[in-house]
Amino acid sequence: MAPNRAKATRIPTLSTFGLDDLVSEVNERLSLAAATADRMRELLEAIVAVGSGLDQHATLLRIVRTAIDLVGARYGALGVLGPDKTVSDFITVGIDDGTRAEIGDPPVGRGILGALIDDPRPLILDDLSTDPRSVGFPANHPPMHSFIGLPIRVRDTVFGNLYLTEKLDGGHFTAEDLQLLQALAAAAGVAIDNARLYEASRQRERWIAGAAAVTTALLSGEADPEAVGEDPLNVVAEQARRLADSDDAFVLLPLEGGGMGVEAGAGREARDLLGLELPADGTVVRRLAQGDSVLIDDLMTAADVSVPEARAFGPLLALPLSAEDRVLGMLTMVRLPGRPVFTDAERDLAESFASQAALALVFAEAQNTRRRLDVLMDRDRIARDLHDLVIQRLFATGMMLQTAERSVQVPVVREKIDQAVDELDATIQEVRTTIFALQQGPENAPAGLRARVLREVAVIAQGLGFQPSVSFVGPVDARIADPVARNLLAALREMLSNASRHAAASRVEVRVAVEDGRPAQAVLSVADDGVGMAAATRRSGLENLRRRAGSLGGGAEWGVGLDGRGTRVTWRAPLRD
Repeated sequence: MAPNRAKATRIPTLSTFGLDDLVSEVNERLSLAAATADRMRELLEAIVAVGSGLDQHATLLRIVRTAIDLVGARYGALGVLGPDKTVSDFITVGIDDGTRAEIGDPPVGRGILGALIDDPRPLILDDLSTDPRSVGFPANHPPMHSFIGLPIRVRDTVFGNLYLTEKLDGGHFTAEDLQLLQALAAAAGVAIDNARLYEASRQRERWIAGAAAVTTALLSGEADPEAVGEDPLNVVAEQARRLADSDDAFVLLPLEGGGMGVEAGAGREARDLLGLELPADGTVVRRLAQGDSVLIDDLMTAADVSVPEARAFGPLLALPLSAEDRVLGMLTMVRLPGRPVFTDAERDLAESFASQAALALVFAEAQNTRRRLDVLMDRDRIARDLHDLVIQRLFATGMMLQTAERSVQVPVVREKIDQAVDELDATIQEVRTTIFALQQGPENAPAGLRARVLREVAVIAQGLGFQPSVSFVGPVDARIADPVARNLLAALREMLSNASRHAAASRVEVRVAVEDGRPAQAVLSVADDGVGMAAATRRSGLENLRRRAGSLGGGAEWGVGLDGRGTRVTWRAPLRD
């Protein structure tokens, strides 16, 4: 009989109980937790990064770069929305400067980008090129497929949209990517708000400092009204142009017949627009006369712009210069087409500046009036001396030469004496013009044609860099009245402007005369010793002058200028007694 043997017991392995799957799942969850922890750490670092500065443009660029790193995208952009819901600024990352230049103008908000503007909700696409809303890419644009976009809000208002494309691993953007970007967008909204508040405070400080600088300059006498470029109005215009980040700024003053005229300016177009008149029935002048400010988004397309020269500009901000319950003038700032429009915040700051500048101008004018009284007394004395002594001596010298000429038999000597007498006559005429200028009253007093001509010449002298010579022949003030006087001044303005821009002259002579005849005529002549004008410029300018003179029954002609060089333009119109 065989001995009893114990039965073998089979001990089950861990895999029998499913522990292998459990361990695998635990490891997977630990890896997922670690990955999640890594992404949370990346998110926290991203949130800290976007809020690390206060410069707005740098903040926007940092947001895009951080978003790209956070979800592993190749390209990123942030489209900032303007007041009209179009893209006013487009910050890109991932596209080099050369490619950006080849692509051309940034997008304005059509296609997929426009879909987010119209419906500001997150959008994920596996291939944006196949979406029916896509309008395609411009030439030289890199290919893009995977896409994720979402709005960035600042105080519950959509500031702009964040766009990311081309997942680096070749895959698609996920719901987890969206969650991370939404958290980043919330932090970005706070960072943008902080940057805007900081920029607003800095801008406010600049406007306050600018107003103080204007006040100091005007009241301390540093802005000498007799010095070229230091007129108080020029000081105001330059400060306003710089503070408002505008391309040009102008100060306009009321005209005798209504409307306003450009008296001072700063910027690239300021010189050419000096003397420009705005009609009294224009929208801007009418609203400013009521004490209201005016904002226009684009002068090129605005419907109620009556001055053609204004069409060269884009955004406009116009403010009344008001003090003591009266409108002293207008402060206007303009930007070139395509530049950002003026905001309500900028208008508020500029209004405060304009109010303080107007008060400073009133006080400065009071100081200048006292100084001018002293100057006028001196000028009156000098004018009397010139008239009683200098002109009489010059006249006597001319008479002596003419008497001596009768006893001279040599033709060459007689010719030289005639030339000397002519020079004395011209000198006497210039001295009389100088006496008249010395005897002029305050600039804002009603003036005859002589004074208005002298003022126009003084304005253009700033651009020429020297003072043109001016002479008057005949009873100019008594005989030349509107509308001839008004058109003569406009023609003078155009002729001097052409000489300033095209002639490169060192001498300019202006002559205004009343010539007897049937009928008598008002004659304006402007001559320079420059290089002359190009044929096209001369033809265009002369046509304008002829048209203006023709409306009065007169004409205009062109000839050779001083010393056989340059240009002489003569404009004439009949006088009606």
